[in-house]
Formats: sequence, structure tokens, C-alpha cells
Amino acid sequence: MLTITRKLEFDAGHRIPDHKSQCRNLHGHRYTLEITLTGNVIDVEGSSDNGMIMDFSDIKSLAKEHLVDVWDHAFIVYEKDNAVREFLASLPDHKTVVIDRIPTVENLARVAFDILKAAYKDRYGTGLHLHKLVLHETPNCWAEITDGV
Repeated sequence: MLTITRKLEFDAGHRIPDHKSQCRNLHGHRYTLEITLTGNVIDVEGSSDNGMIMDFSDIKSLAKEHLVDVWDHAFIVYEKDNAVREFLASLPDHKTVVIDRIPTVENLARVAFDILKAAYKDRYGTGLHLHKLVLHETPNCWAEITDGV
């Protein structure tokens, strides 16, 4: 299997409401996102993408449109974390992203995978799809999710 990977970074805040450590407090991370795609190599003479699974700049553009620009410099909050949601709502024009699960790196990786899986799915009729997503919360801690196809 041939794969390609594009790495992007973004900053976001979160908290783990019931965690036993400092993670229950409001804090942020410099997240690193690795997007691994697979599919057939494009074989169209004269095409800009000839010889590629997907152009790296197109991978970046789609990731930014569907995920990175949405989450970058946002506070990602669990929908049931009412105290923080109310606080964030009191801040004028605050960038808040509400998700349906606690924003651990594992859950953020799952949400990101689901968003990007739809964005990349078979864009060229070559079987292109998101194979793996790695989300680094810190340089030493990350979650990986792989497509079960």
C-alpha cells in the first residue's frame, strides 16, 4: 500500500472537566495533525497531479477548510461542560467549538478523522481515502486512528 502524509499545526484550548490532574483547568496546546491518505496514483498525462495520490497543497487546503481553520485558536469544549460554555458565551466574538464528547486527544482524533474522512473521500475516482490520522497534543503524547477499510 502506498500512502502520503501531510503535517499541519494549530493552536487550541480545551479542558477535561472531571480529570484528576491539572487537565481539568482551562489550558491549550500546539497540536500537530498528520493526515495519511492512500489511493491509486493519478495517471493522466498532462494533468497537474499526474504521478501523485494527491497534491500536498490540496491536502493542506482541504484540511484547513474543514478542520484546521475551524479549530485553530478556538476553545474546544464538551457540550455538557455548561460552566465553561456559559463563560465562553459571555466573551464577545469568542471562537468556540462545541463537540459531543470530552475533548481528550483520543476524542479529538476521532472527531477530526470523521470530518476529514468525508472531505477526502474519493475526490478523483481513484479510491482516495483517509487512511490514518495522528493528532499530537504534545511532542510526547498523541492519538492515532486508522481507517478500518
